[in-house]
Amino acid sequence: MTDGVFSTVVPGRPTGVLADVWGRSLVRDVVLVVGAAATVGAAAQIAIPVPGTPVPITGQTFAVLLVGATLGAYRGAAGMLVYLVAGVLGVPWFADGSAGWPAATAGYLLGFIVAAALTGQLAALGADRRPGLTIALMAAGNVLIYLVGVPWLAFATGMDLTTAVTKGLIPYLFGDVLKTALAAALLPATWALVNRRFTGRTYQ
Repeated sequence: MTDGVFSTVVPGRPTGVLADVWGRSLVRDVVLVVGAAATVGAAAQIAIPVPGTPVPITGQTFAVLLVGATLGAYRGAAGMLVYLVAGVLGVPWFADGSAGWPAATAGYLLGFIVAAALTGQLAALGADRRPGLTIALMAAGNVLIYLVGVPWLAFATGMDLTTAVTKGLIPYLFGDVLKTALAAALLPATWALVNRRFTGRTYQ
């Protein structure tokens, strides 16, 4: 996987991911990984219970996918692994300040790791620089989270898969659309500002 690797395909224009625009070091990477975990932990405290399901509406998925796109595949996935392990060990930064092994929703947390890796890889290839590609990046990340989280929910609770989809996916789609639209504005706009800093003109 590429992860914030710079190239000289277009002179003067930074490539890779946003976190690497101003350089990279081991200390910076560690800080970014820990910061990524803390960011998702903070976003998890925006939690709205959904009746009939153990899966609340939170800001987690938006934070996870932004972290992946900003940090790249390896650091994004590492940040989500730190988030999962620390939460299981007792850091109260899962949804609504909870900690420990969340049996019913652990699949979503595992999905965060692979989704951050995917969005980071796509961002390193430039998919976070145009609104249309950013929408595809966010959609792919969301799909991965649900592909892991919904079957896990079914297995952990004894639901059939159809019920798990009804309770663990459908209530969240509208919010996912809104988060995707926000990311499609935020990430390309940030890259446009970065490009002005380096070249004085926007991407074409």
